[in-house]
Amino acid sequence: MLNHYPLWKYLVIAIVLVIGIVYAVPNLFDQDPALQISAEARTAAVDQALLERVQSRLEAEEIPVKRLEIDADRLLVRFDDTETQLQAADVVRDALGRNYVVALNLAPTTPDFMQALNLNPMYLGLDLRGGVHFLMEVDMNAVRAQALEGYAESIRGLLREERIRYTTVELAEQAPGGVVVEFRDNAARDQAARVLRDNLPGVNIDDAEAGTRLRLTMTQEELEERRRSALQQNITTLRNRINELGVAEPIIQQQGQERIVVQLPGVQDTARAKEILGATATLEFRLVSQEGNPAEVAAGARPPLGTRLYRERDGRPVLLERSVIITGDVINNAQSGIDQQSGGPMVRITLDGQGARRMEAGTRDNVGRLMAVVFIETKTETSLVDGEPVRETFTVEEVINVATIRDVLSRQFQITGLDSGEEARNLALLLRAGALAAPIQIIEERTIGPSAGQENIDQGFRSALLAFLLVLVFMGFYYRRFGLISDLALAVNLVLIVAVLSFLQATLTLPGIAGIILTIGMAVDANVLIFERIREELKLGNSPQAAIHTGFDKAFSTILDANVTTFIAAIVLFGFGTGPIRGFAVTLSIGILTSMFTAIMGARAVVNYLYGGRRLETLPI
Repeated sequence: MLNHYPLWKYLVIAIVLVIGIVYAVPNLFDQDPALQISAEARTAAVDQALLERVQSRLEAEEIPVKRLEIDADRLLVRFDDTETQLQAADVVRDALGRNYVVALNLAPTTPDFMQALNLNPMYLGLDLRGGVHFLMEVDMNAVRAQALEGYAESIRGLLREERIRYTTVELAEQAPGGVVVEFRDNAARDQAARVLRDNLPGVNIDDAEAGTRLRLTMTQEELEERRRSALQQNITTLRNRINELGVAEPIIQQQGQERIVVQLPGVQDTARAKEILGATATLEFRLVSQEGNPAEVAAGARPPLGTRLYRERDGRPVLLERSVIITGDVINNAQSGIDQQSGGPMVRITLDGQGARRMEAGTRDNVGRLMAVVFIETKTETSLVDGEPVRETFTVEEVINVATIRDVLSRQFQITGLDSGEEARNLALLLRAGALAAPIQIIEERTIGPSAGQENIDQGFRSALLAFLLVLVFMGFYYRRFGLISDLALAVNLVLIVAVLSFLQATLTLPGIAGIILTIGMAVDANVLIFERIREELKLGNSPQAAIHTGFDKAFSTILDANVTTFIAAIVLFGFGTGPIRGFAVTLSIGILTSMFTAIMGARAVVNYLYGGRRLETLPI
């Protein structure tokens, strides 16, 4: 009896091994500390002139640069170490100002042909090789202002429905704040007070104001509930946006009553992450006012009652009605694409049921009128004043599209007037992920560089190497040549684990390294079962070839049972765990699958190749 493997099995093993090596090789290349510079303002450009400007400024400050390169729409400035990177970041931010985003980054050094083939190293977690850490603060003053603005709209609607005449409904800027409603007489005021008390829970109505006024303020309980709700909605929205970014194993958690911690391990494009997470982009659809002259209002004239001045992207003024038809919070889905008529970028929007009804009601009686789409985004800029960092929050409001309402709009429609396909994709991403309930400010940003987790890397590498070497020595000493075959299978197993992690672009954390070390023991455990079964067959007097055949076949069920139970445990850990626990579960699951392949199919292929075609008297086991 001889042991032969069919040719196709050898080919499968060879193909898997070659693919594994190809995907594992990029992990041999390190990463450079770098600055990633991208355009913030639409008038700014990332071109050769910017490269020369940055280079000359760094040379003037005597900061050594490894290399400058323009990659797509960003400028990468590479350095030899993180200290130089941090020093250069302050210099470049000061030189470029608000027109550009300067972000710390880790730039891969894999060859261009590998990047062209999408061969990338696996990501390393924050505890190993860095990533981005954000500490965000929710603007609770904005939460209160938004709530009062909503109450003001509700008050106007209720008074119109009850046909109660009023003069103005305004937000009070001075203490005690709230919403102040002015009436023509006391009778209308008293009637309004009764209606508002019945329909607006959560507010205090002060009818002791002088004259014919009512002041409405939020109760403390209502304000606290609004703040809690805004914080939780922001956490949910950030999680959705991070999912859109495709970041593996993110950490998003509440800190205190007003702050959110976001950690993005292994993220590459930190500028894009900061832009997407920090943006409070949303849309407002408003009718263009038929009264007043926008040019005169822009020159200083008083706008007509119920209107507000905006500007289009080219700077032209436009007067819009204050009443909003719909906002971004009623958007169910948004997809970017190309407008078939103009050939320019567009975003196709799908509204929920409430939004569809509001859009239909807002456009039914206004066919033929102009409607504007207002893009609103809140941004935060940090500058040094007398050596101290000072954060400044500002809001950008632009009219991105003005079009004639040709028909009654409802659930689906599209907007155009966007500058580029990239802007259309970003806008669709933000609208799809949901609007933030309140603006957030990034009050702390840390890009953890290569040196931060170097000690963890060294200790993890030493642990894995020590475990690997001890297993190699034991197996080689105890099982002789068969032990060396097991060592070869173990080495291939490690290569395949790294290859699968790289192919999946998974994030390796310190617990993930623990999973790999555990897999080393489990991988040789399968070979131990096989080799011991071969020994037993030899002791029973079977021939070496029969012992090999029986050993591999009879040990398979035991190995399968042991690995299946461990795999189930790994699935449970992944399903119910978070963060590092899921990282451990991922590497453990991958290790189980690759170890079964190498220990059973790979090791048997080598044994059959070396001994399967020979008539043997004994086995070196």
